[in-house]
Order: sequence, then C-alpha cells, then structure tokens
Amino acid sequence: MSVSEAREVATLGGGCFWCLEAVFEQLHGVARVESGYAGGSVANPTYQQVCGGGTGHAEVVQILFDPGVLSFAELLDVFFDIHDPTTINRQGADVGTQYRSVIFYHSPEQKRTAEEKIAALKASGIAVVTQLVPFEAFYRAEDYHQGYFRNNPYQGYCQVVIAPKVAKFREHFAARLKV
Repeated sequence: MSVSEAREVATLGGGCFWCLEAVFEQLHGVARVESGYAGGSVANPTYQQVCGGGTGHAEVVQILFDPGVLSFAELLDVFFDIHDPTTINRQGADVGTQYRSVIFYHSPEQKRTAEEKIAALKASGIAVVTQLVPFEAFYRAEDYHQGYFRNNPYQGYCQVVIAPKVAKFREHFAARLKV
C-alpha cells in the first residue's frame, strides 16, 4: 500500500461533535470526518439517549486521515488547540459526560503519542484532564448531525459557538488548511 492509499483512524471527543467536525473537515490530510458516539455501554445509542447522560457515551468525531500528510501528533495539536482539555465533562455551556475531553486510541502508537502530548501540556502548566481510553466501538450519529456546521452556518449555536472555534483554528493552522 502506498502512502497515498494508507489511512489511519482517530476517534476524539472534546465537547460538541459539531465543533470538532467543522474544524477537522478543513484540515489538510483528513479524508473524512463523521460525528458519532463512543465510550458508552449501549449499542447504537440515539442522540436523545446520549444527551440524557445514562449511556456513558461521549460525543466524538471519527477522523480518517493520511498519516503521510498529517501525523497523529499533528492531529492532536489541533485537537488540544480547539477545545478546553482542562474542564471535566464540560466545554463552555455544554455540560455532561457526553462532552468530556477524551482520546480513544486505536493502537499502541496512538496511545504513546497521546501520552507524550498530554505530558508535554502538563509540563507546561496546563492541568489536562483528557481521558485516554482504548477504542472499542464507534456509533455514527444520526444523519442530521453530519456536516452540521456546513449545512447550518447561520443557526444560532453555529454562529455563537462553532464559528469562533473554526476562526481560531483557521488562524492558528492556516498552513494546514485544505486548498
């Protein structure tokens, strides 16, 4: 398999999946981003079940990327820049275990890279609470959640919460944007 055919999967949770999806789909080297749920005890949960807090799932994005273009470490640089990894079960006004900061690693290499990133952030004085958990299952969210920001850019939440995160990402990672 050539580098251009190689793909790796990352599963990340850092608040509302709409925010993460809106950023990662603009990142050069990312082939696909899907919003969904991981880390819970119920197979095929619904959005309502996850929001109820009883399933244990986090809202996540599953990212298919080309490690020849974008390393997992670089993906984590974006991840830690666009959400607050210091708050437990919260991102801004979004509160609950479904909004926790979590990395579901798919390989020993991803685990090691995430441990190194977290250790470096902690060494710099950032009180990171991001969970590091082995990946078990991903459940794709309902269709209306996919491409939410792209499809609803003028919706209130998109304007107030997502648009500023996207703007921050575009400023901090301008050289990494898809052309």
